[in-house]
Amino acid sequence: MLVSAKEMLNKAREGKYAVGQFNINNLEWTKSILLTSQELQSPVILGVSEGAGKYMTGFKTVAAMVKAMMEELNITVPVALHLDHGTYEGCYKCIKAGFSSIMFDGSHYPIEENIEKTKELVKIAHAMGLSLEAEVGSIGGEEDGVVGMGECADPAECKAIADLGVDFLAAGIGNIHGKYPANWPGLRFDVLEAVKAQVGDMPLVLHGGTGIPEDMIKKAISLGVAKINVNTECQLTFAEATRKYIEAGKDQQGKGYDPRKLLAPGAEAIKGTVKEKMELFGSVGKA
Repeated sequence: MLVSAKEMLNKAREGKYAVGQFNINNLEWTKSILLTSQELQSPVILGVSEGAGKYMTGFKTVAAMVKAMMEELNITVPVALHLDHGTYEGCYKCIKAGFSSIMFDGSHYPIEENIEKTKELVKIAHAMGLSLEAEVGSIGGEEDGVVGMGECADPAECKAIADLGVDFLAAGIGNIHGKYPANWPGLRFDVLEAVKAQVGDMPLVLHGGTGIPEDMIKKAISLGVAKINVNTECQLTFAEATRKYIEAGKDQQGKGYDPRKLLAPGAEAIKGTVKEKMELFGSVGKA
């Protein structure tokens, strides 16, 4: 059974660990993440971008797949199915489709419009038992065609959004989607501390978790980050394992071209990445 992400993230903030959001793109990714979560007894958030939702034929398909898979695999750990960087329209689609959590990314709107739309969605999501994530500032890089410049969040704007009753908040602190460049200056912990001072105990979210050094991850958690998003790293490990399989000619041996065999090394590699992140985030055994 899917759950809201609110309780798991409040527990994470209190326990000084973080729950990983791992984005899913197909059946193999979903299965790998769920099995690893169950094995490690870790709560988990399955993230679905609007692009990935469209690729998997729609949010209803995604929700039905995840619910059925959890039942067939006997998954008992807390699992939230979460819309990642959702548009206003996308949030409504996911609410109807049966998601248990949504993110409304109004960071590209003027703050007044971000507040107006977030306030409306909070009311509707909470009435249906869903958790809601909002965003202030900008996450650098590109996500589903939306390019962010990486502007740091304004702590006062974070407070204005937090006061609407959102369950957790993504605040830009110099983090980036995709690979981090060699000259990346690092996370702005001064901004994170200023945001925390304004929003109090609200769980904070760190997007762009791929490539951030371990010491920065741990410091961010100590300063109130309770949810960390990982997508690119799973994509990279999946691609690398699949490439090795093909370059070794294994797809030409026997029935190695069978999709179940062809995709297996990549799916196994994702398990390794998820396990590594859960251990780093401290969520193992916290189900």
